[in-house]
Amino acid sequence: MESHRVISARDQGRNSSAGAESTPTSALGVAQPGEHLGHRVAPVEIEELGGAIECRYIGPGEHGGGEEQLQMVNDLIQSGVDGIAVSPSNAASMASALAQAKAAGIPVLTWDSDLLPENKDLRIAYVGTKNYDIGVNLAKIAQKIKPDGGTICIQSGGAAAANHNERMQGIRDTLGGMSGTTSPGERLTGQNGWTEVDGCPLYTDDDFPRSVQQMEDTLAKYPELDAFVPTGGFPQFVPDAYRNVATKVKDRIDSGSLALVVADTLPVQMELMKEGLSLGQVGQRPFEMGYKTMYFLLDIKKDGKNPEDPTYTGLDVCTPDTADTCVGG
Repeated sequence: MESHRVISARDQGRNSSAGAESTPTSALGVAQPGEHLGHRVAPVEIEELGGAIECRYIGPGEHGGGEEQLQMVNDLIQSGVDGIAVSPSNAASMASALAQAKAAGIPVLTWDSDLLPENKDLRIAYVGTKNYDIGVNLAKIAQKIKPDGGTICIQSGGAAAANHNERMQGIRDTLGGMSGTTSPGERLTGQNGWTEVDGCPLYTDDDFPRSVQQMEDTLAKYPELDAFVPTGGFPQFVPDAYRNVATKVKDRIDSGSLALVVADTLPVQMELMKEGLSLGQVGQRPFEMGYKTMYFLLDIKKDGKNPEDPTYTGLDVCTPDTADTCVGG
C-alpha cells in the first residue's frame, strides 16, 4: 500500500511534538491527554487506515507562538511532505508560508483556526468549529444570566488569532444586537446595556498561568463586574489556580451576579462547572476535528477528492443543569 506523509501542525501545546515510528507506513497522531483543547488524531485511525499514512503531530511548546509555528511549517514544506493540516496562531503570518506550500503543490487544510478571508485560497478547506457561533452561544448564556446587560470583560488568546477574533465578534454582536460587523467586532460601549470595562479585552497569548492572573486581577479591580467571558479555556487549563480564583467569587457565581462563562468543554472544565465554578461552557469537538482532517488529507492525496469548505464539526453548549448530558462530540 502506498504510504503518504501527512503533517498536522497545531498552534501550541505542551508536549505536543511526536515523531513517526521507524516503520514508514505507521499512522501516528499523538497529543498528551491534558494538552490545550485536547486536539488529537483519533488513535483508532492507526488501525482503520492500515498504514496508509504516516501522521506526525507537531507544534511549538507550551508558550510557543506564531513565529515558532511558522518556522515549523516552512521546514515541513522544504522537506516535501504530502500534506499539511495547520491551525494558525497568527493567520496573517501563516499566509506567507502557505503560499510556498501552494506553489510546491502541497495540499493544505486548516483546522480549529482558519486563515484570513483574503488568504483562504491558500488552503483547500477549513475543518473545525464555526468560531463565530462559539461567541454567539457564550453570549446567549451570559444574556440569560444577566438579561439587563452590565459590564463585561472578554478574555482572548492572541490578538492575531483569527479563531478567537471570530468568537469575540460573536460575543459582541449577540450582546450588542449588532450585525454586519467585521472580526473581532465592535467594542461594547452601552449597546443593549453592555459595556466592556477598561483594560479589556485581555490577551493571554496562550500563556495559561498569565490568564489566571489576568482573571484574578480583573475580578479584584472590578468587584461588581457582571460578566467574565474567556473565548478559550485558558484559565481553566490550570485547574487548581483557576479554582483558587473562582472560589473567591463563588457567592457571586451562585447568585448569578457574575456570569462566568467559558469556552471549551474538556473533562477538567466540566468538573469545574460541576463544582459551581462556572455557569456555562461552550465546547468544540476536537476528536472529530482530528479524525476528519486526517481522512480528508488522505482523500485529497489518494483520490483528488476535496472536502466541503468549510466543514463544521459542531458545538456542545453546556450549563450546570445539562452538565451530565451535553457533551456529544
